[in-house]
Amino acid sequence: MSPVRRFLVRVLPLLLSALLAGCGAPAPRDGAERDIREAVADWSRTPPAALAGIPLEGWAYEVSAVRRDGAAATARAELRYRLSGYDAAAAGSAREVRLTRDGGRWQVTGDRAAPGALPQLWDQGPVTVVRGAHALVLGVGQEAGTLSAIAAEADRAVPAASAAWPGPWAGRAVVLVPGSLERMAELLGRPAAEYRGMGAVTTGRVGAAPAPAPADRVVVNPQGWGQLSPSGRGVILTHEVTHVATRAATTATTPLWLSEGFADWAGYRGTQVTPEQAAPALARAVRRGEVPGALPGAEDFAFGGDPEALARAYEGAWLACRLIAGRWGEAALVDLYGRAGREPWPVAVRGALAVDPDALTKDWQEALRAEFR
Repeated sequence: MSPVRRFLVRVLPLLLSALLAGCGAPAPRDGAERDIREAVADWSRTPPAALAGIPLEGWAYEVSAVRRDGAAATARAELRYRLSGYDAAAAGSAREVRLTRDGGRWQVTGDRAAPGALPQLWDQGPVTVVRGAHALVLGVGQEAGTLSAIAAEADRAVPAASAAWPGPWAGRAVVLVPGSLERMAELLGRPAAEYRGMGAVTTGRVGAAPAPAPADRVVVNPQGWGQLSPSGRGVILTHEVTHVATRAATTATTPLWLSEGFADWAGYRGTQVTPEQAAPALARAVRRGEVPGALPGAEDFAFGGDPEALARAYEGAWLACRLIAGRWGEAALVDLYGRAGREPWPVAVRGALAVDPDALTKDWQEALRAEFR
């Protein structure tokens, strides 16, 4: 064997062993990076004084990356917190913390949402806090009287949602009220045009609830809210709070029409609103002979398309849930909702209503014809 080959036979196993031992081992951090991480940890031990009125707990920044440029540095971090007494699970936010070195020590000079991440309400300005019996309202750029009125409406919406949905939920709601439609869109990460004319939305995504339940927020569109009648505000807020209440029972198998229709049913429940008043778009279509061929699909609830078609989807979903509650009973509607989140749709319908899905659709179509003849 040549000297070179003898050298490789002896050395290569040692190199391979060293490489394998290094796999997965974290790269060593220099002293400056350690100091930056410690500075962020020290700064974030307590929430900022400006947030003192918000009932925060579990406040913590976990740094994931550090970028240094001379006497300046940026730390990427994940903020975790809960609103005490309201959140069943921690809320999260990707943040970018800016630091500068002064006199040999790193000091935090700024904190904002990381690029591509959603901002927090307090990123938009000073937060005013109003506590209700069942709701916590946080507002920016709003008069205290406006926030108090929303808190009173939320205090009525929470018991209404509980009466419609007897399943387990926290029985409390957090309502965010930004200063404008554009600010609302920033919080949700969507174009403002999608929310124009809407009174409120929830942050949790219908049909994809993780476990444990997320830290849901109801976000009010101040522009749309101002255009609603007092009764309309009650219906809208009860609708959104019902989404919060049913979130833990809502999964990818729950039809979107059932989720939206149930929330509307809860909103209208106990009112004197008639189908003629609440479903004008669908009434016009049925009278033209355009009875829907099927219950609304998920695509029918997409924003940005034909507003009449969107209205017909929501109205048809509500009237389907109204039919179920009226013919089979409210308990059967609640049972159907729970089953739909854990069973295939045909199995859920047969188990809750003792009919098949086609029969349910036909009953709904006949009810529309009878209602709007």
